Amino acid sequence: MPAFHSISRRLVVALALFAAASACAGEPQSPGLTVHGGRFFLNGSPFRGVGVNYFDLFGRLLANPNNTSSLTGLERLASAGVPFVRFDGGGFSPQDWRRYLDRKEDYFASFDRVVRTAEKTGVGLIPSVFWNSNLQKLVGEHRDAWGRPESRTMALMRQYVADLVGRYKDSPAIWAWELGNEWNLGADLPNAATFRKPGEDERDDMTSPQMAIAIREFAAAVRAIDKHRPIISGHSHPRSSSWHNTAEKSWKPDNREQWKQILLRDNTTALDTIGIHIYADKDASEVCGNWTTGWSDYLGSLRALADEKKLPVFIGEFGLADGGKHTREQVRNRFEEILTAMNGARVDLAAVWVFDLPGQDKSWNITFENERAYMLDLVVAANKRWKTDR
Repeated sequence: MPAFHSISRRLVVALALFAAASACAGEPQSPGLTVHGGRFFLNGSPFRGVGVNYFDLFGRLLANPNNTSSLTGLERLASAGVPFVRFDGGGFSPQDWRRYLDRKEDYFASFDRVVRTAEKTGVGLIPSVFWNSNLQKLVGEHRDAWGRPESRTMALMRQYVADLVGRYKDSPAIWAWELGNEWNLGADLPNAATFRKPGEDERDDMTSPQMAIAIREFAAAVRAIDKHRPIISGHSHPRSSSWHNTAEKSWKPDNREQWKQILLRDNTTALDTIGIHIYADKDASEVCGNWTTGWSDYLGSLRALADEKKLPVFIGEFGLADGGKHTREQVRNRFEEILTAMNGARVDLAAVWVFDLPGQDKSWNITFENERAYMLDLVVAANKRWKTDR
């Protein structure tokens, strides 16, 4: 009986993809990814794949235009068969954003080099445009400005989106646009005051309504220029107590239905994807909710919800660190297990954390030369499996 259900489900998926492919077959092909029938398409064909996070791909050039090591890294990833990268597509710090404001031509000259290298090598790019929610500091506002469409922060957001998206909307290298990195993890926290930095107050505590407005306004700014590329939240998985954080300011565990509510709340209708991050150093029941029995169950629930809403799934970060409680052999086994679980749940896109980030050499960094190089081999192998199992 389970085998019959599996075959039936795959048949339904195959028929849906065939219908979506037929529907868009006569349409002019748009650069980058598109969404049809709840799935990603690339160059007119259904696409599933595994890429990498290359966090400072652009930031390294921004800091020092003579340091072209990240461009070399992008070329090596292409040669190995890695199809896309996710990276910080804006200023990581207020100082970085000053470079955009004060020396815009130089700023985009560095970004141009990233895009042109990606075009040349065929690697897709998913920029996380506002990695940190710190843009407000440039205009003398607090974080709650993200919840006011008329704020100076929002005006600057729209200006940057217009410059960035307008410049690269015709490039085949750009696959999608992402708001930021894990903004949801800071929303509605009962202990938000403990995370305030010097000079911050309660106006700097992110709330879910503010975040929803930020997503809506970001998506509108992108759609004013780019009509087809996917727009992604960049969120992590919901905290195991997210519903209760909002409703009760408590850490009481959420149930499955509450998890669904939060997942859809944070991946709003302004988006055409569901985006989360997962890390397999702990069991899903520990970090995602005690309602789930494991990663396969969690990802299966995610896939079912995404299918119900006709949305593709992007796991923008996944992985395990070395140097923790697991041996290197255990890390490898769990890494393989999470890749298998994602494929079993027919996750559409996923990106491992992290390639060529020297600051994380003792934990997360993956290179072609270090002891975690096998992860790149497994990513390439996974792409071959996912390609034949669409």
